[in-house]
Amino acid sequence: MKKVLSLVLVLALLVACAAVFTACSNPNELVILYEQDNDLKNTYSAIAVNPEKFADTDVEINTAGADALINWLSLASTRALIENYGVEDYGEKLFYLQENATVVEVEIPAATAATKDIALSTTTSVNDSGLMQYLMPYFEEAYGYKVNIASAGTGAAINAAKLGNADLILVHSKSQEDAFVNEGYGRVVEGFTAARVTFMYNFFVLVGPKADPAKVKDAASIKDAFKAIADTQSKFISRGDSSGTHTKEVSLWDTTLGITADVNALPETVKGWYVSAGQGMGACLAMANEQNAYVLSDKATYLTFKKNQGK
Repeated sequence: MKKVLSLVLVLALLVACAAVFTACSNPNELVILYEQDNDLKNTYSAIAVNPEKFADTDVEINTAGADALINWLSLASTRALIENYGVEDYGEKLFYLQENATVVEVEIPAATAATKDIALSTTTSVNDSGLMQYLMPYFEEAYGYKVNIASAGTGAAINAAKLGNADLILVHSKSQEDAFVNEGYGRVVEGFTAARVTFMYNFFVLVGPKADPAKVKDAASIKDAFKAIADTQSKFISRGDSSGTHTKEVSLWDTTLGITADVNALPETVKGWYVSAGQGMGACLAMANEQNAYVLSDKATYLTFKKNQGK
């Protein structure tokens, strides 16, 4: 009886070890395959909405609340929070401080009944990475504000502000931000020199199955990596949502492929392997994971996704 029991225990141990080995060597595991390219820097800006664009409407913009939040994001103490976010959990920074950012030393006014509620329209990247959930309680508890966060791709986040549904935006697509400001929707907060308050950055990463069928890890540059995906027609999940990530991704493809930000005009020649999801970053990472596909992600959201997978 003891021999049989011992044999059963040994077999169980072998099965468990085999399962662990299989999980650890899973060729479809979603991993970072390419990073640290100059073309992959991902800069974030906060922009206060200009109430003058809505002077002839019943839209009310909370300028005092927007100013308070932008000033708070530019305090040295807040910058320290941003810089340290994720280090304990991941062993590395998820966001970096913009070196030439304006750092203020101002007294943040406490919220009043009229200024308490702040509408922030932001990109999914800072939400899916957990940064907003981490930062906002510090701001709200210290000054009494309530930040109502609407998260979407940068294009949608900006459009929401244009409709008067935000007091400020926090996004990461310079071309779209410049257009927003040039159209008169942005305003300069007192103490700053420009409407775009660029204060932090992180990096995009090319993520895909560990097996790496397109061999992107061997590429000389990120654009060569994207060319390898196209040449092998390996499945790629695109945000397809006019977000900052989508805008960056489109810029990395060989222009002869005809891939543009207009998802309704994608060439038939790419539709077999190029999937325009029209979804946020977290959803696209999940799709890539399920379909053994490549995807461009900001590193912070990818690391958060991987951590949550293990729960």
